Amino acid sequence: MTNILLTGTAGFIGSNFVPYFLEKYPEYNLINLDLLTYAGSLENLKECENNPRYKFIKGDICNRQLVEFIFNEYDIKGVIHFAAESHVDNSIKNPGIFIETNVNGTYTLIDVAKNYWMDKPFKYKDEYEACRFHHISTDEVYGTLSDDPKELFTETTPYAPNSPYSASKASSDMIVRSYKETYGLNTVITNCSNNYGPKQHDEKLIPTIIRNALLGKNIPIYGDGKNIRDWLYVLDHCKGIDLVYHKGRNGETYNIGGRNERTNLQIVNKICEILDEVYPISQNNTIQNSKLNIQNYKSLITFVEDRAGHDRRYAIDATKLEDELGWKADETFESGIVKTIDWYLKKYDK
Repeated sequence: MTNILLTGTAGFIGSNFVPYFLEKYPEYNLINLDLLTYAGSLENLKECENNPRYKFIKGDICNRQLVEFIFNEYDIKGVIHFAAESHVDNSIKNPGIFIETNVNGTYTLIDVAKNYWMDKPFKYKDEYEACRFHHISTDEVYGTLSDDPKELFTETTPYAPNSPYSASKASSDMIVRSYKETYGLNTVITNCSNNYGPKQHDEKLIPTIIRNALLGKNIPIYGDGKNIRDWLYVLDHCKGIDLVYHKGRNGETYNIGGRNERTNLQIVNKICEILDEVYPISQNNTIQNSKLNIQNYKSLITFVEDRAGHDRRYAIDATKLEDELGWKADETFESGIVKTIDWYLKKYDK
């Protein structure tokens, strides 16, 4: 059995990854280190808690003593690093915690891994030659794109982060890169586009749209609603991470994107149309009991002041991942958003 350290997997993407990975790889024990901040919940991993190959440890990735203990206690032979502060609005209000977790936390993890696996630069200890550090990052490190649909983020796009969040992730990417170049550590980095799907925190765009619609509350959309994101169904992201961790070339970066560009307005309109069909206002007891005069969910859309430093467009070119490793998204946005809405309807007992 091989013990792999996962970080931050009580959060959205990680909690989708753990059950997928446990089922696919019976030869792995997974140790999950998570601080359980507001964005993480053990409820997200309820299906795994009794699995003998899964162990949860509550703790901070910045706590070097704890991280060293975990490596020694469990003889860690791989790291997949999800843990991060990730909400842009929160990074604008309180950037310090993003620097601490995303930069210092990543440094602590990779430095402990290097010391545990290696005798000296470019020389792995016996039995640790295959150990790999996989860093999960974001397309936001690349900055923003023009409206030209031919312009896409590639793995060679220069970094130009525009928020404290994306700056902290760009910094962590550079730390990982430096440990490959300076020490010869076996590393890979994946930069993903906007994820959506089950278990996403309520603060994010798509859960907010669904939740507010069901409650008959205003659905807030920043600015003119024409900011564009490339949407990736979370399980497709997990499959991409799996491929890169096992088959990606040492020291390489791989972009994972869904090829599903949508404006925020298109997203909210699509969700409202689906809700009108599967859970119309006439069947929504919350709205009916509140005696709100609402004809359809779209009437709840409200434009609010734009976010500071709001990037206009993100779009990923996933050609490298597709051509080298054979990855392909299984979900279109149309199929993925139906699954997502169904999950949230059940969550809110509708």
